[in-house]
Amino acid sequence: MVYIASWDEFAERSVQLFRADPHSSRYVMKYRHCDGKLVLKVTDNRECLKFKTDQAQDAKKMEKLTNIFFTLMVRGPDADISEASGKEQVEQAASKKGRGRRQ
Repeated sequence: MVYIASWDEFAERSVQLFRADPHSSRYVMKYRHCDGKLVLKVTDNRECLKFKTDQAQDAKKMEKLTNIFFTLMVRGPDADISEASGKEQVEQAASKKGRGRRQ
């Protein structure tokens, strides 16, 4: 298990790993408050990818990656992930909800 230094490389390889074998892939997040470290791990029991950070700004990147994995899990491994971003989807859902109540 080697930590990947680049976020972009970690995210790209993680999505490829999940798409290759979605039934046995796992995505794990671990936060240690005492160390202030966030560790992300994606594995399929043959290959293990890990990313470690202590930067608060990486939380948004982690949120986007989580949304990508949710999209792949729900829509299937061949789904288009270009629209899987966190904030925009939440805002769209909230605006649709608000419109439904007024009618």
